[in-house]
Amino acid sequence: MKFVRHVIFLVVILSSGFSSVVSAADKAVFSMKPVDNDGQRWRIGYFEGGEYYHYQETLIETVNGLMKLGWVEETEIPLQEGEQTNQLWQWLATDLKSDYIEFVSDAHYSTNWDEDKRTETTAQIIQRLNHQQDIDLMIAMGTWAGKELANDKHRTATMVLSSSDPIASGIVKSVENSGYDHVHATVDPNRFKREIKVFHELIKFKRLGVAYEDTEEGRSYAAVEDLERLSNKRGFELVRCYTKSDISDTAEAEASIINCFRQLVETSDAIYVTDQGGITLESIPQLVAIVNAHQIPTFYQPGAEGVEKGFLLSFSRASFRYIGEFQATTFAKVFNGALPNQLNQFYEQPLRMAINLKTAEIVGFNPPMLLLGAADEIYREIQEEQ
Repeated sequence: MKFVRHVIFLVVILSSGFSSVVSAADKAVFSMKPVDNDGQRWRIGYFEGGEYYHYQETLIETVNGLMKLGWVEETEIPLQEGEQTNQLWQWLATDLKSDYIEFVSDAHYSTNWDEDKRTETTAQIIQRLNHQQDIDLMIAMGTWAGKELANDKHRTATMVLSSSDPIASGIVKSVENSGYDHVHATVDPNRFKREIKVFHELIKFKRLGVAYEDTEEGRSYAAVEDLERLSNKRGFELVRCYTKSDISDTAEAEASIINCFRQLVETSDAIYVTDQGGITLESIPQLVAIVNAHQIPTFYQPGAEGVEKGFLLSFSRASFRYIGEFQATTFAKVFNGALPNQLNQFYEQPLRMAINLKTAEIVGFNPPMLLLGAADEIYREIQEEQ
């Protein structure tokens, strides 16, 4: 009977992807048809805290969503090298064809996770938005950028993308209300709860390791509030290790999480691998080697890329496509006259799984058929470094 209850639980969790979306709605009806800006193209700018590979994929899928809606001509976006968005942005500015929107060449801003540059760059952007007034919509990519532009210091439409938890980090007031007419953030308030519940149901860990930077941003990336609530409710212990994340020295951030993993494999029986600056394409193989050598099951919060490289579980990368389409619709509605805060912020990603069967074999996890049936991405080997 215990096994049956577990199966029923997973069926409910894994099949509930769009259950709450039906009740979420815009505050009025807005068109998504392509329109120009009084004979001109709508001009889009971009701001990020620093380099992070999810930002690149989020931007690509949002542009793909705009293609599907007819705002830009359909074409294949070139394969990107590395994790930066600046080269991608320049391609969008010069090679992407559209009669309706323009990705402004000199409106890409990044602070390389430098606190001093963050203050200076934010001031430059606010000055441009208020005085040059040559940007119609700003993409604030990630929590750093979202916190700097979600305020009343300007009135330019601002779309906050790829922020782990915009509510916990103080970017928006609630799911229903961003707090500012010109601000919108994509919000999935239950995403991390669903991940942790599924991971616990599958692995039955007693001590869950989690590494994160002990700052407001770091705790929001790691879903610490959700982890604490669920650990109390479900009776597992949180084993914490503190890292450095949003810093300009990527090597130092990588070293900090590698050090934490070496500690956590000795004190935990599973690890929730959270979004942070030290999680990079360079550090992931080392992290995978550490956990797999100790037969520690992992759930990779950022997405399926890590599962392909050897972490055990995550949600499928197909969710990037779905969320990109959602974000493209918000852009389209804003260009058709909607105030960002009139638009639905709630987006609940479909719960499709990614699993690495080679890692499952290494750590001794026998995946149930239900999990395999719910998996969009099944990897049978661990991708080696190129």
